[in-house]
Amino acid sequence: MRLRVTLLLILLASLPIAAQVPARLEVPYRLFTLANGLTVILHQDKSVPVVAVNVWYHVGSASERAGRTGFAHLFEHLMFEGSKNVKEGEFDTLLEAAGANNNGSTNNDRTNYVIDVPANALELALFLESDRMGYLLDTMSPERVNGQRDVVKNERRQSYENRPYGMASIELDKMLWPENHPYNWPTIGYMEDLTAASHDDVAAFFKKYYAPNNASLSIAGDIDFDRTRALVEKWFGDIPRGGPVEPIAAPPAYLNAVKRKTMTDRVRLPRLYLGWLTPRLYAPGDAALDVASSVLSGGKNSRLYKRLVYDTQMAQDVSAYQQSGALGGSFLIVATARPGKSIAEIQKVIDEELERLRREPPTAREVERAINQTEATFYRRMERVGGFGGKADQLNGYYVAGGGPDYFAEDLARYTSLSPSDVQAAVTGWLPADRRVELVVEPEPEK
Repeated sequence: MRLRVTLLLILLASLPIAAQVPARLEVPYRLFTLANGLTVILHQDKSVPVVAVNVWYHVGSASERAGRTGFAHLFEHLMFEGSKNVKEGEFDTLLEAAGANNNGSTNNDRTNYVIDVPANALELALFLESDRMGYLLDTMSPERVNGQRDVVKNERRQSYENRPYGMASIELDKMLWPENHPYNWPTIGYMEDLTAASHDDVAAFFKKYYAPNNASLSIAGDIDFDRTRALVEKWFGDIPRGGPVEPIAAPPAYLNAVKRKTMTDRVRLPRLYLGWLTPRLYAPGDAALDVASSVLSGGKNSRLYKRLVYDTQMAQDVSAYQQSGALGGSFLIVATARPGKSIAEIQKVIDEELERLRREPPTAREVERAINQTEATFYRRMERVGGFGGKADQLNGYYVAGGGPDYFAEDLARYTSLSPSDVQAAVTGWLPADRRVELVVEPEPEK
């Protein structure tokens, strides 16, 4: 008997063991389009009685033109100021009374609005969103435009002109992108353009871009599919379709040399900015450069932080990051010198570490750590349906990018499939030493 059992165990041990294949990451959804062109994405998540209503207008600062910048961001403000059936100030008051919160943001490529409500207040959120989509111009008087124009101007002063190093990001974009490229100007716009914009200019911009056929609506959370679809058709179905919106024709952007500039600011310490033109969002190389940024500056053990901030104490801080947009990307390294240390010393160390990455790939441990951090952040975002980066927002973002709303598995795989040699190839190909911009911000001379 003992011999039989032994033979059976040997036989079982010799059989191939089926690999445990993890279940595919999926976020089920339903997608439909109204007759007026509004695309609607529905996702059911009954874990908590909350619903996220997320609208993307496919318009950002890249849709503007030279001399008329800042309009998309201006509308981010105007959209909260009341519409035909919502009095000024009521948008926030009604949502707060229902226990909801809301926000909006603008970037180069899109403007998005988020409303997170208790499940029983879904119809209120849809009413408010539909009213400002269809009937904002009914109450958008010249006085209201002027009032929000002044608010945006003050925001520009606070965030850029009066903030230490604030104007550097605007200067960097001008150095990186050609003058006629839509990423050349800042999302907040130029002061002279905001001043020159007439009420008719602003109204025409709204009519062209804030129509249902240039928007997508994502609703995620504790919903019933049929009831939610009926509510969407009730509140959005009668909004008129807008005219066609032509795609943005951006000129090619490239750097064929090193561009250098020094500017002064009311700061105590000099700061160095290095910038490169890199792949657009989701394009090959985009994820690898994200990982490269983590290897360089993601945490106290990262290469640049350890050398510049900890070991030599040349720098107060250092960061590296990949900025990806629909029309292209940029990779930036930013370092602030400590008192008595020079920008030249700091730049020498940065160049040494970049050259080291070009010569040999990062270690497997460095890449694994970066991927683990990315994966953890990815799943934390998926735990919530609302807010910026929640599932409703991601479903919308994936749809607009062209990968389909449920692009979660493919997006994560861009990172988990990377090897150290992939990161090395991205640094070698996209971050050359002889094709970049170098901007230095020096303290203003003491008077």
